[in-house]
Amino acid sequence: MLVVIFAVLALLLRSLLAPLLLIATVVLSFAATMGVSALVFNHVLDFPGADPVVPLFGFVFLVALGIDYNIFLMTRVREETIRQGTRAGVLRGLTVTGGVITSAGVVLAATFAALAVLPILFLAQIAFIVAFGVLLDTLIVRSLLVPALAIDIGRHIWWPSRLRERG
Repeated sequence: MLVVIFAVLALLLRSLLAPLLLIATVVLSFAATMGVSALVFNHVLDFPGADPVVPLFGFVFLVALGIDYNIFLMTRVREETIRQGTRAGVLRGLTVTGGVITSAGVVLAATFAALAVLPILFLAQIAFIVAFGVLLDTLIVRSLLVPALAIDIGRHIWWPSRLRERG
């Protein structure tokens, strides 16, 4: 799944480094979500166990949503970078798309959180994983980490495209 996502992002962004960065942030967000979820399930909610497919479903949901938000953010950043340069493009792209990404993430997290009240352990776990993961991804990773890394890497994020030379 990640290889196909990398290929799509590489074609869309015309870069190899940016897709690697975006996939790494999505995987990092998923790993952090699973760690927090394990702590909550085992030590706070004292659940008796987990269905073995819960991490798989969580991975599919969170990677799909994270990549969707990445595509929305980074295509705008690329458009703005062509006009203004990498740093200004990242800032402008985040300004334009940040509110939409954040509001979509909050609404989606609230929707999945509604499943947590059902008396089915599997749904409660999926609800928490997706709701927490989407909030983490939207509020921290997509709003802070990805733009900060893009600005730190600078114009080299567009390697090997010609945009790297113009950035």
